Amino acid sequence: MIDKDWAHRWAQQWIDAFNSHSLTTILALYDEHFEMHSPYIIERMGEASGCLIGKTAITPYWEKSLQTQPALQFELIDVFVGVNQLTIHYHNIGRKMVCESFRFNADNQVIWACSQHGQATT
Repeated sequence: MIDKDWAHRWAQQWIDAFNSHSLTTILALYDEHFEMHSPYIIERMGEASGCLIGKTAITPYWEKSLQTQPALQFELIDVFVGVNQLTIHYHNIGRKMVCESFRFNADNQVIWACSQHGQATT
């Protein structure tokens, strides 16, 4: 079971990593062979499954995302804790609401992630 305090610290670390726009900092949170699911993978990478596996495949996706959205700043709203997984609720660019779920290995690195995107809020 993931500790609630650890989950909140990790979620803020994740937000800070993306807000830094440093791929090195972002990728350090993930296992080498992690799996990422996102509707933006379909849109930006043309991958019909919406899934990329491994840092080698995902790095160009995040590079493209960071380059096309230089004003990208995430804002943490809430964290939901499960067994070896958590979900964070945050605002992304344009105040669009996002929930992203993560599963972790024994080293607390992400092995699976999935994002769900909602509407912008005011």
